[in-house]
Amino acid sequence: MLTNIDMELTLEKELYGFDESPELGVVPKKMHAYVIRPDNHGHPLQSFQEEVVDVPEVGFDEVLIKVKSVGINYNGLWAAMGSPASPTLFHGKDFHIAGSDAAGVIWKVGDGLVNNPGFQFQVGDEVIVHCSQSCGLCDECNGGDTMLCTSQKIYGYETPYGAFAQYTAVKATQLLKKPKHLRWEEAGSYMLTYATAWNMLFGYPPHDLKPGMNVLVWGASGGLGTVAIQLIKLAGANAIAVTSSDEKGERCVELGAKGYINRNNFDCWGALPNTEDKEAYSKYLKEVRKFGKAIWGITGKGVNPDIVFEHVGKNTMPVSCYLVKTGGMVVFCGATTGFNLTMDASYIWMRQKRIQGSHFSSLKDLSTGNKLIEQQKFKLKVSNKYTWKELPQAHADMLENKHTFGNMSVLL
Repeated sequence: MLTNIDMELTLEKELYGFDESPELGVVPKKMHAYVIRPDNHGHPLQSFQEEVVDVPEVGFDEVLIKVKSVGINYNGLWAAMGSPASPTLFHGKDFHIAGSDAAGVIWKVGDGLVNNPGFQFQVGDEVIVHCSQSCGLCDECNGGDTMLCTSQKIYGYETPYGAFAQYTAVKATQLLKKPKHLRWEEAGSYMLTYATAWNMLFGYPPHDLKPGMNVLVWGASGGLGTVAIQLIKLAGANAIAVTSSDEKGERCVELGAKGYINRNNFDCWGALPNTEDKEAYSKYLKEVRKFGKAIWGITGKGVNPDIVFEHVGKNTMPVSCYLVKTGGMVVFCGATTGFNLTMDASYIWMRQKRIQGSHFSSLKDLSTGNKLIEQQKFKLKVSNKYTWKELPQAHADMLENKHTFGNMSVLL
């Protein structure tokens, strides 16, 4: 019969707290995780519930990571709110562990990776986990664009097990070596926004970023925006930052933006008015042109943006499509204010503008872009650092636009 001491030792082997750890490579049966369930979608403080769950099994081509830090982004927020749909509908499980950014230590490797010369890691290595999973077998995965693989999924959003847990199982192809100079809170916070911004700016020739171009950057003080500003500057181009305050705008200029515009000084946000309502549409265009003149105050009279870096969606897309230059591109990777996008089509076809959807990045571009991080030519901006217990609050702060500047990180 087990004594109380024996039972405590058994429990200790099954589950570890955040202030303790098994020996390297020893995998416990249980772990702490934040779990979202379909009947609990809503505000992040409601939907993220801490539970003790099984440590995920490691597949043939997978790696188990002991998570050290995670990033906070809209994937987690959308998953929590079940918007536009519950992520459980994507993968068919009755639960969801969110989290699409992580850094940690390799704890176990799948059987297919042992003695595999193509696998460049080993147990104990410090790594960054990116969020793209693909089949590895199709034409797109072998010489094409991995993001066009028909099996491509975003880890932590379209898969049941994400990063918001003590351990996470990921594909071997999701690993990047952690740059040695990065602190854990930096390493776990940047890859989703960094790779997404890289693809938006460099992934769509002939509209890829070139020296001398002007790029309007919405949400410039957030994770995506602070990445975009630095990449634009490194390319010898000009970032025009759009922010919600002068304080944030000034920080964007310090980061490398050519200038900034406080969006609160204008009233042209939301869905496009009915173009047949001449009075309302004329009033709207007058305000949009006022915003356009503010851009000219930075770029020069008559000089419209070559690229508009979009992810705000419903509130800004009509303005973006109107103000981008003739033959220019509006590239967007999300719609944080709403998914119903409106625009005046006549300004698109008659001025030959490109509206381009963008989703994360190919594995090749991930590796290329990360060299700037390794060479310390790019400065990561982590504004808010949270503890494990504060993870739901971090998402609430993002929902309420209370995060300050740059990326957000949770340190386990």
